[in-house]
Amino acid sequence: MTETQKNRMEELVALLNEYSYRYYVLDDPSVADNVYDRLYDELVALEKETGVRLDDSPTRKVGGEPVKAFAQHTHLGRLYSLDKCQSFEELREWDAKIKKAVGNAEYTLEYKLDGLTVVVTYENGLFSGAATRGNGVVGEDVTAQAMTIRSVPSRIPFDGTAEVKGECIMRRSVFKKYNAEAAEPLKNPRNAAAGALRNLDPKVTASRKLDIVFYDVNYMSPDTVASQSDGIEWLKNHKFRTEKLIITSDIDKIIAEIEAVNRDALDFDIDGMVVKVNDFSLRDKLGYTDKFPRWAVAYKFEAEETTTVLKEVRWQVGRTGKLTPLAVLEPVQLCGATVSRATLNNYADIVRKKVRPGSTVFIRRSNDVIPEILAAVDGTGEGEIERPTVCPACGAALYENGAHIFCPNSDGCRPQIVARLAHFVSKDCADIEGLSDKTLGLFYDRLGIDKAWQLYDLKREQLVGLDSFKDKKADNVISSINTRRHISLAALINALGIPNVGKKLAADLAAVYGSVEKLAEADADELSGVDDIGPVVANDIRSYFEKNADFVRELLARVTYAVPVRKEGVMSGQKVVLTGTLQSLTRSKASELIEAAGGVVQSSVTGATTLVVAGENAGSKLAKARAAGVRIIGESEFLELLNA
Repeated sequence: MTETQKNRMEELVALLNEYSYRYYVLDDPSVADNVYDRLYDELVALEKETGVRLDDSPTRKVGGEPVKAFAQHTHLGRLYSLDKCQSFEELREWDAKIKKAVGNAEYTLEYKLDGLTVVVTYENGLFSGAATRGNGVVGEDVTAQAMTIRSVPSRIPFDGTAEVKGECIMRRSVFKKYNAEAAEPLKNPRNAAAGALRNLDPKVTASRKLDIVFYDVNYMSPDTVASQSDGIEWLKNHKFRTEKLIITSDIDKIIAEIEAVNRDALDFDIDGMVVKVNDFSLRDKLGYTDKFPRWAVAYKFEAEETTTVLKEVRWQVGRTGKLTPLAVLEPVQLCGATVSRATLNNYADIVRKKVRPGSTVFIRRSNDVIPEILAAVDGTGEGEIERPTVCPACGAALYENGAHIFCPNSDGCRPQIVARLAHFVSKDCADIEGLSDKTLGLFYDRLGIDKAWQLYDLKREQLVGLDSFKDKKADNVISSINTRRHISLAALINALGIPNVGKKLAADLAAVYGSVEKLAEADADELSGVDDIGPVVANDIRSYFEKNADFVRELLARVTYAVPVRKEGVMSGQKVVLTGTLQSLTRSKASELIEAAGGVVQSSVTGATTLVVAGENAGSKLAKARAAGVRIIGESEFLELLNA
């Protein structure tokens, strides 16, 4: 290996590890994927050419040869379990014991992640091994497996020995994506992470795209950490992924923070919160029991997952005609509520998860709404759940589109019609109060209301005499409808029920086009330039307005909308595409500045694009802009324009 090759390999390894750190730990990518891929390919080529692979090379992350068995590993520092409490009364009792023993102490509060505990060791800054917790003294060596996890740094700026502790997890978003494509779905994120980390084949570990969140410096020499908050800061400064830490001596604040935790907003599972005495000198005074440190306690949440028996599957028809299987369960307690229903995604989901009548199934709370079936216990249940061939509501022959089953009878299938009406009047759309699904079903059955614009033609005398309708209720409904004849453009676009257009995208479309009429005229190529819109969604929008021109015309004859007020600034009227890497700004920050200056950010170059900002290593967007004659400026000119 020549000196030039060696230097270039070291340069590439340093660059790629820094890019990975920003991407996987900070969630702030600093280069485009194609730039990373090009540098990675160059490194691979150099490694093949020289036959040398540096110890901290990112190419080691893909997984090596399978190991024959797990060796034992003795930890540098002992790992303790935590004492637990399940009520705030117990937590206050723990606080009282601490205060009695050492006086007023400062506490830290952090998530208790639901994964597999891992300790990772570094010698003179270089990753040297990883192991599971085991019995707290001896664990299993999972070095080859941990090397594949991209949030684990290969090198840290520390001259000494450090053993850091973290929780190996599979993020919910990764778990969901994996299960959507897997022939054999995983039962839950925790088991998925534990199974992958303890798989003898590191390539399997790599395929699960695991993560480790670090929360403790378990051993350090030379020791520079004097508190839990010091330790977390040290971890952050040495390129480890951490989660938020709250520091307070007020137990009431601790309790308030625990109560405020929204587990559904997190991309990982937690089964509680951990309270620790912050100061290590106070920890020494408090000491340990035979099992637990006296200076820490875990507040446990109710379980988010349980098992029960599936009784049957019923097929529900939505507003797009898609049939969704609804599992009817033996009632079971989950997160403080009695659960008797759960969702399955589609028929393929039923087959993959081996769900049968009478199966014992794992169910999990999903965004605090309706639980989801994760999988069936192998060997349980009898018979098969039949794939429907006709609509259970209208009897129409069904058809398949991708993984889903649809009823084509959009104009004559009652559940579809009522669901479309319900969507139109919902809070994020027209926001008409007093119109429940039951009421809208009554309007369809008794008054023939099957299109949303017909609601605005309702008369009081039509309602009086309908089931449960008396004078006051009729007056209230008519009043609610009339007060919502003028709504925001974003709400109106959302209310139309365009496939794949939700609240956020509706707001983006409102900001870009400024009217329903202009949106209806936009072609697919122009629509593809709007952020988060690809060819499929662009065609959905285009197709909707082509097929529903009469509906839109009738609706606009009865409803008016507020045009969004555009921000005025130096970039007013500009439709801007960012390409390449900007040195002084992240992509998201540059987008914010453009919008604040009155411009609109597009994801790709279209006929409507007026300006392209090109950073380093700009690719196909730049070439397309040149071919189309679009104005192109560099980073310095862009910054000058913003500051003009």
